[in-house]
Amino acid sequence: MAHKALFASASTSTPANTTNEAGGRGYAFSAEHALAQYAATGTFNHTFYAQADEQLAKVLELVGQVDPRFVAQLAVYTREKGLMKDMPAFLTAYLAAKDVRLLASVFPRVIDSGKMLRNFVQIVRSGTVGRKSFGSAPKRLARAWFSSRTPEAIFRQSLGSAPSIADVIKMVRPSPKNADGQADVAREAFYGYLIGKDVAHEKLPASVQAFESFKKNGGELPDVPFEMLTALDLDTDRWMAIARRMSWTQLRMNLNTLLRHGVFRDESMVSFVAAKLRDPELVRRARVFPFQLLAAFKAASSEMPSAVVMALQEAMEIAIENVPTVPGKIFLCPDVSGSMQSAATGFRKGATSAVRCIDIAALVSAAFLRKNTSAEVIPFSDDVVPMPRRLNPLDSVMTNADFLANLPSGGTACSAPLRHLNERRAAGDLVIYISDNMSWADFSRRPSSHLGFLSRVSGRATVMSEEWDAFRRRNPKARLVLIDIQPYASTQMHDRDDVLNVGGVSDSVFDVISTFAKGELAAEHWVGAIKSVSLA
Repeated sequence: MAHKALFASASTSTPANTTNEAGGRGYAFSAEHALAQYAATGTFNHTFYAQADEQLAKVLELVGQVDPRFVAQLAVYTREKGLMKDMPAFLTAYLAAKDVRLLASVFPRVIDSGKMLRNFVQIVRSGTVGRKSFGSAPKRLARAWFSSRTPEAIFRQSLGSAPSIADVIKMVRPSPKNADGQADVAREAFYGYLIGKDVAHEKLPASVQAFESFKKNGGELPDVPFEMLTALDLDTDRWMAIARRMSWTQLRMNLNTLLRHGVFRDESMVSFVAAKLRDPELVRRARVFPFQLLAAFKAASSEMPSAVVMALQEAMEIAIENVPTVPGKIFLCPDVSGSMQSAATGFRKGATSAVRCIDIAALVSAAFLRKNTSAEVIPFSDDVVPMPRRLNPLDSVMTNADFLANLPSGGTACSAPLRHLNERRAAGDLVIYISDNMSWADFSRRPSSHLGFLSRVSGRATVMSEEWDAFRRRNPKARLVLIDIQPYASTQMHDRDDVLNVGGVSDSVFDVISTFAKGELAAEHWVGAIKSVSLA
């Protein structure tokens, strides 16, 4: 019989059509999918393989290749479903230069806070999207933003600079009338106050009066965002009062600040904060991402009371409720390679997250394992990474995520888990990868015997594609999901009926995976879900 390794059957996998940023073979996303990938995962910061200006150049290239309607739908999707900030603001600013009708349809939904308004203004003024000046349509929409909010609401969202809300007011000159078109003395005085005019104290909104009085005379703590008070000299009692007023999200983000100001020396405050953090309704209402809880858990000081740390873990169990329970055998493949050690939101001086890509891959794997206890976890770098022990699905998500994130690292070979399964002749229904998809080391290990030597050197398909086709021959109903957590424009497996590429780690990703696993997702998969966004 002829030598099987030398005379293996020609691969039927689709030829690769691009080289990824790591130098490996890959499949280029369509312009729509690539733009969605950048919008769902990008923050215009440096990543392991790309600089911030390269990301911006790529996004500018992609928005010019797609229909403006898709840009509008993507802006809404990434803001409402993905809770992104910079990218939705950028896409909305692009529409200000491209299609003001579409701009008007998405502006109220995307520019939904003072932070988002300032982002939008900053991007337009930069000239990056093709215009530096505010035309009549953007000004009209910005004025409507102000008129639809009370002065008290605007005051609470007036934090931040470059530009500040005062800068925006000077630029768009919102009317001092209220939403009904009636003269509003408090609103007129408030706008004057923000831009530095001398106004009568008694004409200001009550919350502003209380804030200014407190700065001058002390007394009762005003009901204002606590960030407005942090520059003042406050004692521990004041900080405890602030803690009691904080929203769930503010508590989650400022635990170390409260610790530093002595709040947790009072046992009643420890109990109060812990109870609030673990409150199921508050966790759901906050729409917290699991990785945000992981960030709080990792950032917590070693002196943080154990009850507060435990409450973060209990909140995590609530936050992963949307992780789907999928029938059948599941394999979870977190990428633990070197590039995954980079910050999840990229690098920017003074704004780099402590959460790494590997932390997110480990967290998503642990969350799926928690909801699908028979799943098998197969971490990989340039090969499958052996685990010193088997993960216990009943351990906390935080515990299992920390274990996976500290496994040995190496290069990236996305084909490794599938090769491992093929060599075992494993049966399975769903394989989930959590990776940056920057595979380049697939040839550093011997390919599976069923692929032969020719497939390794043919220069055709990615090795992962060939391994998946081999897996599917044994498991014809199996499905593959690639969760990409970095903004790049290629993948190791192109979309097809049995393959889903999806970007980001929001609840919407879990919803898409659940629908895909049931065989209910229409053509184009994730892009199709974005195109279903109504712009009415």
